[in-house]
Amino acid sequence: MTSILLATCLFQESHVSLSRHQEKDVPVSAWLSTQDKSFLLAPVPDLLFQKIEGKRSLEADLWIKEDIRYQSILGLGSSLEHSTCYNLSLLAPEEREKTLERIVHPDRGAGMNLMRICIGTPDFTASPWYTYNDCEPGQTDPELKRFSIEKDKDYVLPILKMALRINPELLFVASPWSPPGWMTTNDKIGGGSIREDCFQPYAEYLARFVEAYEREGIPVAFITPQNEPDYNPVTYPTCKWTGEQQRAFIRDHLGPLFQDRGIRTQIWCWDHNYNKLEFPRVILSDPKAAKVVAGTAFHHYEGKPEAMSQLQKEFPDHEIHFTEGSTFGVQGACKIIEILQNGAGSYLAWVTLIDHKMKPNPGPHWCAPTCIVLNSETLTLEYRFDYYMYAQFMKFIPRGAIRIGSETQRQKISHVAFLNPNGSRTLVLAHPGSKAIFLTLAWQERFLQIELPAQSVMTLQWGL
Repeated sequence: MTSILLATCLFQESHVSLSRHQEKDVPVSAWLSTQDKSFLLAPVPDLLFQKIEGKRSLEADLWIKEDIRYQSILGLGSSLEHSTCYNLSLLAPEEREKTLERIVHPDRGAGMNLMRICIGTPDFTASPWYTYNDCEPGQTDPELKRFSIEKDKDYVLPILKMALRINPELLFVASPWSPPGWMTTNDKIGGGSIREDCFQPYAEYLARFVEAYEREGIPVAFITPQNEPDYNPVTYPTCKWTGEQQRAFIRDHLGPLFQDRGIRTQIWCWDHNYNKLEFPRVILSDPKAAKVVAGTAFHHYEGKPEAMSQLQKEFPDHEIHFTEGSTFGVQGACKIIEILQNGAGSYLAWVTLIDHKMKPNPGPHWCAPTCIVLNSETLTLEYRFDYYMYAQFMKFIPRGAIRIGSETQRQKISHVAFLNPNGSRTLVLAHPGSKAIFLTLAWQERFLQIELPAQSVMTLQWGL
């Protein structure tokens, strides 16, 4: 990396004067990660936003406009699904705690503060697929006499409890991959559709899950009724729903039951790809259903993130969240920026820690190496570039940050800016190109020029 240029501004008139007074200049803290791993959350020293006084004409590449306000950030993180929890459980206790600290601790780690957990097993698990109320084929249990979260005590709940102890501000969003098989049209976990005559016992099932986890010391802040309700192969633990079915279930069963039981867990609908807006539209267009739905959750496997902005325009009183989709490399940082620029109040990667054989993964989907990879033979860990790339966002964008305006006319500059609860500002820049570029940043009549190395992510904070 060549030298960082400090507060070098481009002028068209020679008589412009620079104010060098400390009270007018604003120190900037910055951190840099490059895909070649030359820099991994490396501090960038001695940056200043400098005040310009006098008549001037200045060219800036990117303007920070904090008078323009967008969504509030609920949290950024990944998942503590069964495969991640299992791989963590293989580590010695001290190493397990150290690893979780590097994931969720706000200072000594990446600062993940929102994590997705699973109601029963997902496709990524070290266990045979299960729900909390499984029956033999042909049997049913509408009174949920067999309900039990006992299997989660093997390796899931201990990890969740440790993570919450390390970061008490951690929030959990929970999703089921399938209801119990007897609640589906094919009596199986996978390949069937939800049975409408099971809406009430399924609502009870979800309420009991929330209450059981609460008794274990794991509060569930948010819930979706079904992961990927438009996907139901028989080789995968899932269940198909229509928008009309989820509307009726939330409106007439889950919402009222949560209210009657005093359950404060918020409900998010959909929890699937960008390309099927008609599904959440059916729910949010119904006043009674919309009243008990806090937001809509999205994945990124089909469609474009602009769909989130479109739904936000149609239903401005409801939040937008991104609940599943890992990204990779500097291009992955550009995708996260795009997700945040399209109104998402959260970002969640999927599967935090897989092993070097991409296991455990009994599901049908291929798995890329995750941000942390465990060598299951030597029990050593590799923190890949993506771990540091995620941290460039998650460590520096706190809960309650408000996205503010950031504008540029230069192409291939990915950027997103925030006003933080403590009054500071955060700007994340991602540059996937093969050559270094120089950028002049403008904020409140102050200017700063920085160099972005090739294939890099930089986070800047200032103004406290």
